[in-house]
Amino acid sequence: MGNPWSKSSTPPPPTPDFDPPWRKVEWTHKELLINQLKSIQLNHPELQNLRILLHGPVGAGKSCFINSVMSAFHGEVVTMAREQANAKKSCTKTYKAYQITTKDNENLPFIFNDVMGLEATEEDGMHPDDVVNALLGHIREDYQFNPTCPISEKDPSFIREPSLQDKVHCLVSVVSASSISRMEKDVINKMGIAREKANTLDIPHVVIMTKVDDDVCPLVKKDLQKIYMSKKIKDKMQACSNDLGPPMKLIFPVSNYYEENETN
Repeated sequence: MGNPWSKSSTPPPPTPDFDPPWRKVEWTHKELLINQLKSIQLNHPELQNLRILLHGPVGAGKSCFINSVMSAFHGEVVTMAREQANAKKSCTKTYKAYQITTKDNENLPFIFNDVMGLEATEEDGMHPDDVVNALLGHIREDYQFNPTCPISEKDPSFIREPSLQDKVHCLVSVVSASSISRMEKDVINKMGIAREKANTLDIPHVVIMTKVDDDVCPLVKKDLQKIYMSKKIKDKMQACSNDLGPPMKLIFPVSNYYEENETN
């Protein structure tokens, strides 16, 4: 008979991971995926490329993501979009377009557009109306953004009658896993304006969550392939869904190339 005054044993702490992973990923299908993207056919006479617009807070890793995608197709780390470590202000000042190519300089049928980062104040960062103007195809490449005033219809960089090629075909919100819980409400609201306009225009919207290995989760920092076993990463994705609106299935955690000198 046990001692009635003995303390019950302390339950073990919860494990930091799921087993099996809660989302299935085929890590060995990289070449298959690349070949599928290469073989995309756009059967429309006015459309040569799908235009993908990246937007998000300053320092979230938009430019780094573009470089990482290009690196994956080149098989080596390359830098096209200008990056800045630990940026406090956006290093992207103009509307930039990046044609994604292979290591053989073969054009793939999609273009990434990079814009100025969003900030909480009205005096800094991308004006939310210009994100909408970009979605509608009204902004020419190399237009210099004005944080306090959206592009005017009288501006030479304003496209009055945008073609299907000028318009955006997918909106990508880029946020950092390391700062999603600290993202300011005004920035979230600005991102919400873009999402609502994209929904109105039937433009697909997804979220890229970067910096998942940036001290967010030791499990993932040690082994990226355990990303969908991490409870911390799933919690970050749920917070992202709560703040920005898209369901979990449209949120994709990634690790950009930012300190590596070769791809994997």
